[in-house]
Amino acid sequence: MRRRRFIGTCTAVAFNAAAALPLLPSPSGSRAAAPEPPLSVMLWTIEPKLTFDQRVAKVAEAGYQAVELVQEYKGWSPADFAHARQRFRRMSMVVDACSGIEASLIDPAQRELLLQQVRTKLVVLAELECSRLILLTGNCVPGLTREQMHSNGVETLKRTAELAASQNVELLLETIDPVENPRYFLTSVAEGFEMVREVNHPRVRLLYDFFHEQIAEGNLIVKLERNLEWIGLVHVADVPGRHAPGTGEINYANVLRKLGQLGYSRYIAMEFLPVGDTVDELRAAREFAEKHFAEGRRLTS
Repeated sequence: MRRRRFIGTCTAVAFNAAAALPLLPSPSGSRAAAPEPPLSVMLWTIEPKLTFDQRVAKVAEAGYQAVELVQEYKGWSPADFAHARQRFRRMSMVVDACSGIEASLIDPAQRELLLQQVRTKLVVLAELECSRLILLTGNCVPGLTREQMHSNGVETLKRTAELAASQNVELLLETIDPVENPRYFLTSVAEGFEMVREVNHPRVRLLYDFFHEQIAEGNLIVKLERNLEWIGLVHVADVPGRHAPGTGEINYANVLRKLGQLGYSRYIAMEFLPVGDTVDELRAAREFAEKHFAEGRRLTS
């Protein structure tokens, strides 16, 4: 299941007792600093037939202190958010990023719609005590050249960044590989880095998804080295199959060592589909990431 399909189904299965669930505070808040590296899990990948609280509990049991959300909170009342915040605080967890904006970033006809959706989402992020919003470009727009779509995306990001900055929210631009969606505009992190550089706003960064970039173009580590300052978040899953790191063709041991060596300090989020016991696989992925990231850190000492 992919996130776009998940958005349409998550509400029915996710919200059994939102008041019983913790909600995650911003990493910039007053709680204890996140461990190194700070690790998270994109919740759509975790047993969607379970309730929201059951899925979050599995993430916590595996030793993570953060989750990322799409639309799992859809339909929650203010009281639901309040109860969730209390529980998340007791669990020392945070929501480190959210997704769920559906309007096109590159279609000028949808710019005002996108800005309105972001305004609405900022209210949700405040309820979630979350400070990062993931944005997708959307599909290519018929009748527009690639250069026009690129320029439209940069201009819309500039407008959106001003909205986000008022709430201290960071925008994370995400690529999607052309195999998963051949109509999607931004399939290359190289162009993604160009866009965030052109926006040149402290609240706009790229979400470097290693799974998508391996399928699209590869050459993962060189792009880390050249663009570290523009990376706001990385996503981890192996190719093929979107499974745990170390199960496929990506040399995640080397990728994670390089992140540690470069001094990367942002979240590393697991977005893989477990094939066995969910908690066991999440825990193994966490330990794998911590081990190799620490090896990279030692290379700099």
